Amino acid sequence: MKILNLIGDKLSPDGLKEQFALDVLIGLSSKPKSISPKYFYNDRGSELFQKITENDDYYLTGLEFEILKKESMNLAKNIKSHTSELDIIELGAGDGRKTSILVEALKNVGVDLHYYPIDISEEAMNQMQDFLKEDGQFKITGVVAEYFLGLNYLREYSKRPKLLMFLGSNIGNFNKAQAAGFMRRAWHTLNSGDWLFLGADLKKDIDVLHRAYNDSEGITRNFNLNLLDRINNELGANFDLTTFDHYGSYNPLVGAMESFLISKRHQKVYIKELEKEFTFKAFEPIHTEYSTKYLGEELKELSNQSGFSVEETYYDKKRWYSNLLLKVTKH
Repeated sequence: MKILNLIGDKLSPDGLKEQFALDVLIGLSSKPKSISPKYFYNDRGSELFQKITENDDYYLTGLEFEILKKESMNLAKNIKSHTSELDIIELGAGDGRKTSILVEALKNVGVDLHYYPIDISEEAMNQMQDFLKEDGQFKITGVVAEYFLGLNYLREYSKRPKLLMFLGSNIGNFNKAQAAGFMRRAWHTLNSGDWLFLGADLKKDIDVLHRAYNDSEGITRNFNLNLLDRINNELGANFDLTTFDHYGSYNPLVGAMESFLISKRHQKVYIKELEKEFTFKAFEPIHTEYSTKYLGEELKELSNQSGFSVEETYYDKKRWYSNLLLKVTKH
């Protein structure tokens, strides 16, 4: 696999640590306090998230696999009717297991493929090689970059029709306004006739949502608390993890599950790297994550307003989750 590193020195340990420290300073100085969910995913966080996806309470991953296994050939035939060569660009590909299902379908219908996963972690690129193997019909070029830096580069680098993939309900990590901004920026990086394959979780019984984000094994709790452990280890903080707890709740006003770390008592925490002490009131929350849920008509409206037309919408048997094939329309 070829790897293009578009960030270079910014990915050095010192550069990453400096950005982490700055984001923690801004987040913990805000009202309400917050920490960006992108910092969930150090080695320990990634390991815990993998366990979350395997838990029966967390339905999202299994349902997206169900859709891909059932519909990948239909999707591949749709694309083949328009082009025999395709560049697949994926944001946050993970280990590549989901992608491999669609890749095999596209290869089976005779599409020549070049795959460009975009991630800020070069290590993530290496892990996906267990599930994605290059051959005469399938090439891989990893792009080490922030999402839109990578997309803008590939707009010039890649000259073939493109399928941009954003799976795992990652669109849910944005609130509605942020999602609209993300979709429009993605539209700008693509050409007329290109596609976006989007995974989005749907609104459903709130008890189901609560179980998914407060799983019975406490893995999600540990996943959230790992944020504080990471700040301790990398920024020299003295968070006592036993004095914080995880709480996930559904906010019907914004249509999202929200995750918080709640301080169990009044306390002060010192972060050595910032040379600063932060005060937490008893039961004060730190907001860690949005997971926005959608109705089908909301997804269609979001897509249309962003410049995409909905070609196909795929559902699991329960209609709890959806994958949409969207086409770029430009005049």
